[in-house]
Amino acid sequence: MNKTIRISTMVVTASLLAATAQADKWSDQFPHIKNTGDVAGECSYESMSKKDYSGQKLTINTHAVPVIGEPTALHAQQFSKLTGAEVNVIHTPAGDLYSKAMIPFQAGQAPYDIVFGFSNFIRDWKQYLQPVPAKYVNMPQMQDVTQSHIDVNSWNGEMIQFPIDGDRHYLKYRKDVIDNPEYQAKYKAETGNELRIPRTWKEYAQMATFFNGWDWDNDGELEYGSAEVMKKDDLMFAAFFSRSVAYAKNPRVPGGYFFDLETMEPLINGPGFVEALTDWVEATKYVPPGGINFGLGDEINSFGGGQTLFSFSWDDAFVAAMQDDSPIKNKVGVAPLPGSDRVWNRSNNSWDMEYNQAPYIVWGWTAAVAKASKKQDMAFDYLCFFANDANHQADIAIGRFGVNPFKKSDFDADIYVERQGWDPVIANQYADTLMEMEEGSTNRVFPLRVPGVFQFNSAIATGTSKALAGQLSPQEALR
Repeated sequence: MNKTIRISTMVVTASLLAATAQADKWSDQFPHIKNTGDVAGECSYESMSKKDYSGQKLTINTHAVPVIGEPTALHAQQFSKLTGAEVNVIHTPAGDLYSKAMIPFQAGQAPYDIVFGFSNFIRDWKQYLQPVPAKYVNMPQMQDVTQSHIDVNSWNGEMIQFPIDGDRHYLKYRKDVIDNPEYQAKYKAETGNELRIPRTWKEYAQMATFFNGWDWDNDGELEYGSAEVMKKDDLMFAAFFSRSVAYAKNPRVPGGYFFDLETMEPLINGPGFVEALTDWVEATKYVPPGGINFGLGDEINSFGGGQTLFSFSWDDAFVAAMQDDSPIKNKVGVAPLPGSDRVWNRSNNSWDMEYNQAPYIVWGWTAAVAKASKKQDMAFDYLCFFANDANHQADIAIGRFGVNPFKKSDFDADIYVERQGWDPVIANQYADTLMEMEEGSTNRVFPLRVPGVFQFNSAIATGTSKALAGQLSPQEALR
C-alpha cells in the first residue's frame, strides 16, 4: 500500500475517533451511529440540528429497499427529526431509475428535488442537475473522498453529483475453505492443482465446480460454487464486464475498452468479451438452484449467508458476511478479480499469451440535486448529511445498504477491527485490496459515460441473458 495514503488515512481516522467523545447525546437519540457517535463537521448531527426547515418539503427519488433505498429513507427520517423538514422518499426499481428522472427532466418538470441513480447516468442527466456548490466541494468531509470517486461524480472538472458511495468489483471467497489443509489435499488429489485464491477465471470455474453441490462446511445444507448477478435488468451487465476485463483490457493497447476511440466501433463482440461470456455460460452450472435469476440482493444473501464458495461484485456480499449476525463472520477473504492467462490484442488481431488482470471501478450509486428544484439548499444539506462521517461509518458496516468505501479514511483497517470486530488479517486484506485498486493499478476500467449509456447496458443485459439461458451462442449474443 502507498505509505503516504496509509499515513493520511490513519490521521483522518484518528481525528474521527477523537471526535466521538462529544457525541453521546446524538448516539443516544440515533442508535444507527452508536459505534462512533456524532463526528464533528459542517454536516454532522450537531450542525444539522441548528438548521430550521420547518414547513418545507423535500422529495427524493431513490432505489428500492434495501440497497441504497433503505439508507436514503433512514437518513431522511433523521434529517427530518433534526431540521423539522418533511421528507418524502419514493422508491424505484433499478431498471426504472433512469427513465423515472429523465422523462420529467426532458419535460421541464421537477417532481423530485433529489434523484439517486447510477453515476454513469451523468452524461445524460448533467444538463438537468445543479452542480455541487463550492462550499460543499471545499469541506473537509469532501477532501477525504478519493480522487477516483471525485472524478466519477464530476464532468469537465466540475462536480455534478454528490459522492455517497464508492464501487468496485473484486473477489470474495470462503477463507475457511481455501485455507483448509484437508480440502487442499483433497483438491490436489482429485484435480492435480493447488487450492488457492484463484488467479484466473479458469481456476475460479474449476474450484467452483469442485465445491458445487455438497455440504463442505458441515452445516447440514448443500453449498455451491458461486453466487453471481445474472438477472436481466438487475445489474447483470456490470457482472459481465467484471468477467470481461481480464480478457479484453490489454494494458498495451490504448484507445478504449467499450469502443475504439478513433472509429467509435463497438468492441463488445471482440474475442475477449466472447471468451468471458463463454466462461459465464459455464458458470450457470455451478451457481445455486435458481442462481441464473439472482439479482444483487440475492447475491448478497447467498454469499453473505454462507451458501457459496465465491462471489464477485460490490462490497455488499462481503460486508454482509462480516456482520455480527452472519454465520461466516471472519471466515471470508477478499482478493482482486481473477485474471486470465491471455488477453486479446486488437492492434494485431491476436491473443497475447500472458497473465493479465484489470480492476473494474464499476459505477457507484450517487445522488444529485435537480436544477429546477426550489429547495436546493435543503437538498444539498440532506446529501451532505447522508454522507457525513458518522452515517458513512455506520452505513458501510451494513451489507444490504449498498454504501461502499469511497473515502481515504475507509482504507485504514483499524476502523473495521475496532468498530466492527473484524479479524485483523481479514481487515488488512480488505483495506489493501481496495487501496491497490485505487492506487496500484494502471490497467483499470471505469464505467462507460456516453449518451445513451442506459440503453447500451440494457442491450448488453438482453444479449448476455439469452446466452446464459442457452438461447444464443456467446458470439451471437454479443452481435
